Amino acid sequence: MATMEGSGSASYGKDVQTSTGGSQTDRAAVIIDGKAIADQIREEIGAEVAKMKEAVGNVPGLAVILVGARKDSATYVRMKKKACSEAGIQSFDVTLPEDATQDDVVAHVKHFNDNPAVHGILVQLPLPKHINEEAVLEAVSYEKDVDGFHPINVGTLAMQGRKPQFVSCTPKGCIELLKRSGVQMSGKRAVVLGRSNIVGTPAAMLLQRENATVTVVHSRTPNPAEITREADIVIAAIGKAELVRGDWFKPGAVVIDVGINAVEDSSRKTGYRLVGDVHFQEASQVASMITPVPGGVGPMTIAMLLSNTLEAAKRAYGVA
Repeated sequence: MATMEGSGSASYGKDVQTSTGGSQTDRAAVIIDGKAIADQIREEIGAEVAKMKEAVGNVPGLAVILVGARKDSATYVRMKKKACSEAGIQSFDVTLPEDATQDDVVAHVKHFNDNPAVHGILVQLPLPKHINEEAVLEAVSYEKDVDGFHPINVGTLAMQGRKPQFVSCTPKGCIELLKRSGVQMSGKRAVVLGRSNIVGTPAAMLLQRENATVTVVHSRTPNPAEITREADIVIAAIGKAELVRGDWFKPGAVVIDVGINAVEDSSRKTGYRLVGDVHFQEASQVASMITPVPGGVGPMTIAMLLSNTLEAAKRAYGVA
């Protein structure tokens, strides 16, 4: 079971809707407010950036490379630039056309690798199909790999007694949510649903570093609900809307829902609403704590990107 330390990072859900359309307030999970926690982290980063500027006359720099005109990617890039500006981090950005060659993209990566004012490099994914993502990501210096995707950083994360330069932002954000919500991980049983390189696999490795006993459930796992029901902590990252139902959890489990899926909803102006991989209405009646979608893990990803960029700049400038 999770333990709570203070109430600044989570709040009790009120009038949480049940799967039958009613409401229940006497047995609703504590809602882990990812937006509030992310805002707090960004304030802390801004304060450290200000101290760095005063001490060494420089600030962290983040470079973002965007290829093509995907609206979602462009939106993410604007959000990242806005977050950098608010934290006092300098932004560098390059936007390339959809038909840019792989060599073009790699050339810009190498330019930022060589720029001492740039401490973090982010290549916005996905890239157009004609570009080899693996080759581009490997071109990013592992010392500026603030996305945590470089094989050196991922490999180091998997090794006992070693510390990677960076950890992938979304799984790092999941662990930070647990820590700041007072959830004890050491000695607990954890299940990670999904084994992607971006979330599932690094999340499992991070939980092991916190001394949890970890099981990874994936598309070839028989009886996933039965296995998940044994967990004290569940991180769901499978990309399927509300696949994980309330009866997958044991009473009191802590649920971190990484999924963000659009489902049709004629009552909304947009014609859709966002839901997680977990059926929130059902799970919130079983879990002790749960992240909402939206407003849970999502805001933490950008906060961790800023955190990684700050860490890189501290190393570069020798700032403690």
